[in-house]
Amino acid sequence: MNESGTDRVAKLSAALEGADLEKVRSWGQMLANRLRRGGRVLAVGNGGSAAQAQHLVAELVGRFESERNPLAALALTTDSAVVTAIGNDYGFDELYARQVRAHGREGDVLVAISTSGRSANVITAAAEANALGMLTFALTGPAGSALAQVCDEVVAIESSATSTIQECHLLIAHELCAAVDAALSSAPSGSMPIAPQSNGTVAERVRRVVVVGDVLADCDWCGEVTRVSPEAPVPVLSAVSRQWRPGGAGLAAMLAAADGCEVTLMTAIGDDDPGRRIRADLAAAGVSVIDLGTMGPTPVKLRMRARGQTLVMVDDSAPPCPVGDPPPEVANALAEANGVLVADYGRGVAAQPRLRSLLSTVARRMPVVWDPHRHGPAPVERVSVVVPNHEEAAHLSGEEAAAGDLDADVRRARNLRSWWRCGHAVVTRGADGAVLVGSDTDPAQVFPAPRREHGDACGAGDRFAVTLLEELIRARIPSTAVQRAVVVAADYVAGHRPPGPRPRGDRDVDGVAMAERVRAAGGRVVATGGCFDVLHDGHRQLLEAARAMGDCLIVLLNSDASLSRLKGSSRPLVPQAQRAAMLAAFACVDAVVVFDEDTPAELLEQVRPHIWIKGGDYGVTELPEAAVVQRHGGQVVFGPYLDGVSTSELIERAVAGRMVRS
Repeated sequence: MNESGTDRVAKLSAALEGADLEKVRSWGQMLANRLRRGGRVLAVGNGGSAAQAQHLVAELVGRFESERNPLAALALTTDSAVVTAIGNDYGFDELYARQVRAHGREGDVLVAISTSGRSANVITAAAEANALGMLTFALTGPAGSALAQVCDEVVAIESSATSTIQECHLLIAHELCAAVDAALSSAPSGSMPIAPQSNGTVAERVRRVVVVGDVLADCDWCGEVTRVSPEAPVPVLSAVSRQWRPGGAGLAAMLAAADGCEVTLMTAIGDDDPGRRIRADLAAAGVSVIDLGTMGPTPVKLRMRARGQTLVMVDDSAPPCPVGDPPPEVANALAEANGVLVADYGRGVAAQPRLRSLLSTVARRMPVVWDPHRHGPAPVERVSVVVPNHEEAAHLSGEEAAAGDLDADVRRARNLRSWWRCGHAVVTRGADGAVLVGSDTDPAQVFPAPRREHGDACGAGDRFAVTLLEELIRARIPSTAVQRAVVVAADYVAGHRPPGPRPRGDRDVDGVAMAERVRAAGGRVVATGGCFDVLHDGHRQLLEAARAMGDCLIVLLNSDASLSRLKGSSRPLVPQAQRAAMLAAFACVDAVVVFDEDTPAELLEQVRPHIWIKGGDYGVTELPEAAVVQRHGGQVVFGPYLDGVSTSELIERAVAGRMVRS
């Protein structure tokens, strides 16, 4: 018996009732964000779904309901020559995947439409898009289909009637177009590019990082101990000053922002005075906050300190309270990220069910580093790396922790990687470095920490995890990323101060602005300068000694023209861009600034270092810039000098063909 029109309308209404149209509207914002940055929309489907794909593209390239610029969209269903050639030569299952490989780029979006969710060529196209770093949306029939399993975002229509599903898909396509137009109309004038952006590598672009986790309020009570209490044999802390700062995931977010990343923090912050302090500090650091909401107070960790040493720590935290559901902008931020760090401090953010579902989706297509907590949930499956410390690894493995037990740390790392189904596991081992495991058939890799002066280890785990994620975003292999993270964490511990902007290794860091920030935070600015034409071990010793004297080291570098005037037309041997890059690669160097004058005196007027350090082969009369430093209250000091390894001597020996002996 034929179905009446009234019955079809009833089925359509029932199916639409269960459709997640709010998610469709969030897709519109995501698409608009991608299109603004030069991304494109590719659409695929078979039969009636092919028509839906073409309809969507027509609305985007043409217009929907109002005038706007044409949008970059392409239906992969329309070129009969391409369709028949691929089908004939490669088979129908490769019909769309091959076109995705040809046209798709990281930053593009694939809209995959299938009423059954079982179309092999559509599923293969989505998998190919994921591999390219594209964002994948699926419009399907009933939930749980094979297509839904491989796409980042899914809207499912619960109906057994193909025609009903297709009718719902048409309405969804229109809702999507309306949402795109609304998002674009709210953008600043001129924000739409008229041509796609160049396809630079992730390392060449601003890194967009999402940090997920619990924010704590860290408060240091800093004072002096000059006597012992008459009531008990305990030190008395006097002349106390209180220093507040974000801790937990808040510290991780600030570290990433200081490294030059564009950071969004997803957390739950209490509506109290510590929470308001945290919000202000995060905003000042340039961190965008998405607050999931909590009825509980902000957890507070107190440390009593004297002369750089912690006397006692106090955990003034109430039991965790439930965390709210993520708002729509959470999905948008995750879709636009280059990588995610989950900094779990056991307060409930990492356990939020909807947020975990979103993290499971993004873990398939971008680096996700998960720093677990002994009282927190297990990581979602397929994260890139988990990074427990050795005590957490022992607890999570149900074992007793034993410091220095390498075999036990390797075993625990392998167990956790297997249980949690993640790509790699790293167990951080404090002063002993870290151990990395991947496949069970591959040997473990051990990374000793470089020897550094003992310092404050507070935040070292966050520094390690942030650096590891940044290196993975740069497409470093895990072993290289872990090695870099170990070195940076060791440097952080040795020279730790309350967190402030301190980017490392980036050639475009504004050294003058860095000096101002460090000085404003009460830190000590150290600077040195020179030609650095042929780097040698004497330079290394000088730079490391200089960095140990303060809170940042800024190197003032002679330009090529300046160096030629000082040393002759045959110099430099190494161009200034390469010299700056090699200096910036030192972990102890925070910024490199190039100057054109014969001396750095003019630049020193802006940097105003507390300490100006030069090699021991100079005399104070040879430093005309010393007067500038001293006029601003700084002091001039001389660093270590390694006999026989000056640049001039090395060049002379190279010309004479004589080898330098150690």
